[in-house]
Amino acid sequence: MTLKFKPRNLWPVLALGLVSMPLGLAAQTSPPGAETDWRRANDAVGQLKRGHADALKWEQANVSPPVMQGPVPVGLTLLTIDDVTRQAWRSHRELIQPLSRLGTVNVALIATGRWTEIDPSLQRRVDDFDEVLEVAVQARKAWLQALATRQALAQYRAALDAAEAANELGQRMVNVGNWSKLQQTQVQLVQSSANMNLVRAQYTADQAQASLINRLGLKGQYASVTLPEALPEVPPQLVPAEVWQQKALAIQAQLPESEGLRNQANFALALAAYQASHALANGSGEAVKTQEFISEETVLHYNGMLSSVWDLLDASRIQSQAVIDAINAQRDFWIAEADLQWVLQGGEPDSFVSLGAGGEAAAPAAH
Repeated sequence: MTLKFKPRNLWPVLALGLVSMPLGLAAQTSPPGAETDWRRANDAVGQLKRGHADALKWEQANVSPPVMQGPVPVGLTLLTIDDVTRQAWRSHRELIQPLSRLGTVNVALIATGRWTEIDPSLQRRVDDFDEVLEVAVQARKAWLQALATRQALAQYRAALDAAEAANELGQRMVNVGNWSKLQQTQVQLVQSSANMNLVRAQYTADQAQASLINRLGLKGQYASVTLPEALPEVPPQLVPAEVWQQKALAIQAQLPESEGLRNQANFALALAAYQASHALANGSGEAVKTQEFISEETVLHYNGMLSSVWDLLDASRIQSQAVIDAINAQRDFWIAEADLQWVLQGGEPDSFVSLGAGGEAAAPAAH
């Protein structure tokens, strides 16, 4: 499942609604208990010299800028797992020999994330094979984190847009006497919270990108990188647990007894994270579809004078949060999948994904 939801800009709808809303809808656009006199509201807005044109001009001046990645130095494009893995290897000159011994086919399998197709006996036959894998998996996880935080930014901006529109509407209601300052303060708090969430999200995205650049050994050389628009799709079905169990037994047969026992414990943790993260990714995807349907129906109801402006804004904010949750769930699945494949090649992650919004690891690995 790839999430390509583009947040709908609601302000053009609201701008026109505020200056030309029929009185029949007036009662529906105010929260319970608010006195409504939309003729006075229309008169107040009508004092603008050009009426609708000035309202639309305001919208154009305040619409959020398109999502852009900014200037990026030519030559550093990390659109695939293969891109980021090979770039990470370049910063570790000590891996030149083991990569050479692995051969072109095995190197390609590792770079593209198809680790289960690698012969488990390489663990014994190629020195520093474990370091080749560790560098690859750590770069891959940093890339996933940077990509997820970048992808979520558009949703935080959409949530702020909705909150700003609500605050503008509330302020106009105060100006014409339909709302109290207390009611307006509550709307202002929502906007303030949305603004702080965006600041945090931007900082998190910047830190994730810096961490990725540092992980690739490029600190001081690049300020930013080109990333794809969205995380890879989550497969609809999981690989059966029995298949993973067979691969786990194969690698444990190549390890010393003490390492084999630790690998068995880590395999159980990695498999649990993989299965749970897939269930959450699928569930969050369904939640996005449901919320998208609700938002579309709310717009139709609003246009048909059956829903209020507040319903429209709430639906927009909730949909943005649903998409953010789904992006985090996708990220967690791919991190869990990377850890599982690493364990099945004898790797020992420090810990496993927490399946939470921050993407931090939770369950400690067996050491």
